[in-house]
Amino acid sequence: MFHVILYEPEIPPNAGNIIRLCANTGAQLHLIHPLGFELDDKKLRRAGLDYHEWARVQEHRSLESCLAQLALSRLFAFSTKARLCYVQAGFCSGDALLFGPESRGLPPQVLDSVPPDQRLRVPMVPGSRSLNLSNTVALVLFEAWRQCGFAGAAERLDGN
Repeated sequence: MFHVILYEPEIPPNAGNIIRLCANTGAQLHLIHPLGFELDDKKLRRAGLDYHEWARVQEHRSLESCLAQLALSRLFAFSTKARLCYVQAGFCSGDALLFGPESRGLPPQVLDSVPPDQRLRVPMVPGSRSLNLSNTVALVLFEAWRQCGFAGAAERLDGN
């Protein structure tokens, strides 16, 4: 199981898509305040459809309180400024995947608090700014889950 942490997310449909993604992959979603929406937002519910009841979603007042509660062994932060590609990481069950707000990404002080070998990016062509947040989370979460043999899936694809 993975932890997806959204630091100050701003756009309800992105959060709704990520709720649905987490429900379908078994990941736990952590939302760091302030949020750019209310959890009962109509756009959030529409994007997440009826998956909110199957997703494990937890709100936190700060990133520090979230990390203290989780007592993680590894935290990976995602940024267009990172040097390492996300497929170079060796993900393990229990890892946390930290993503910044849509309009500005993770603040420098948050990114700098994560070891350089745990700061990852999704490759893009030169001149691109960023990918949609929910698309990025989906790419990364499925790669992490794939590396773990899709443990917990209805039908494992690794032959086990």
